[in-house]
Amino acid sequence: MSRSDPPMTPADHAALEWFVRGVDGLDADAQRAFQAWRSADPAHAAAWDRWGADWRLLDTLPAEGVRHLRGQLAADKAQAAVRNPGAESLAREASGSRGAWFSAKVPAVAPTHPQPARGRPRFGPQGATRAWGRPVAALASLCLVVVGGVLGWSHWRNQPVYLQTLATGPGQQSDVQLPDGSALRLDTRTQIDVSFWRQRREVVLPEGQAVFRVQGDAARPFDVVAGPVRITVVGTRFSVRHTPGLPGEEGVRIAVEEGRVRVARSDAPGASLVELTAGQQVTSDAAGRLGPVAAVPAAGIAPWRDGRVSFDDTPLSQALAEFARYGTVNLVVRDPGVGALRLTGTFDPRRPDNFLRALPRTLPVELHERGGITEIVAAPSP
Repeated sequence: MSRSDPPMTPADHAALEWFVRGVDGLDADAQRAFQAWRSADPAHAAAWDRWGADWRLLDTLPAEGVRHLRGQLAADKAQAAVRNPGAESLAREASGSRGAWFSAKVPAVAPTHPQPARGRPRFGPQGATRAWGRPVAALASLCLVVVGGVLGWSHWRNQPVYLQTLATGPGQQSDVQLPDGSALRLDTRTQIDVSFWRQRREVVLPEGQAVFRVQGDAARPFDVVAGPVRITVVGTRFSVRHTPGLPGEEGVRIAVEEGRVRVARSDAPGASLVELTAGQQVTSDAAGRLGPVAAVPAAGIAPWRDGRVSFDDTPLSQALAEFARYGTVNLVVRDPGVGALRLTGTFDPRRPDNFLRALPRTLPVELHERGGITEIVAAPSP
């Protein structure tokens, strides 16, 4: 998934034009005009600082990015020339000595708000003064030529810088170190899709459960998307479980060990926002509706890290499904009444034999083995 940049404001457009004007330097009058514009509105200064950071990033643009932007700009120039044969010559005249600079650096400039009065030099040196006297249609074509750089640069900036899909099989667990310094512990039968952008980080959890230790970075929030729920953090340790294929576990469970996270429905982030702190957890239903905030159980946010599964008044059929996530157990319950019996306890999912030995002492059941399959049946009444 990706997010689009917010729409450009008039302040953004003006800031970009001032960058272009300053390529060849500003004379004293232009410098005073720039300072007056920058101090006239806090939005002007914010736009200047914001685009300044992106402008400087062009110096670090990789060779592939430069080739892409040049190709985008050339294509847009060709299209503009077809629509208006005078556009190409106008672009050369307007850019003047900056033609080579445009080609090398591929600037992000789009002067699309109302044009200045005739005779006012928008791009600096004298050659540009004549350009502003041309017809409005030609000026519009010039804008189309230059905006190709904007679109190409925006496209490059919105590409992921890191993509990775990781998965564990039955009975497997895995420790994962991400390039930002964050660390993940994946439980059995878990898949994650990691995507990092320059301005945000995201992990999608289609199936399974994981513990996240997120490296703090206020400039790049870290989101976990699990089914209908989105969890947003800056730096913390928490667990997320999303096992929609298991009965009774169709929703998402989030538990926090350190720090603070925000939990919300993916399709309505402002309508159902819940903030969790250390020692708290929340569970959603299959549609993403969040339940009440509760305390993390004594077993912790993820007892599976220590090779344990914990059940608290859990139906037996659901407990067996949890054991099956860790491997084949050859246990069946055919009687719905037996499957509904409630179980509480902590077990090692890799040792189902220990679970079987404890089960008749915990619940009123018997074990009948036949053909390598153990059926759990109701014990006869005394």
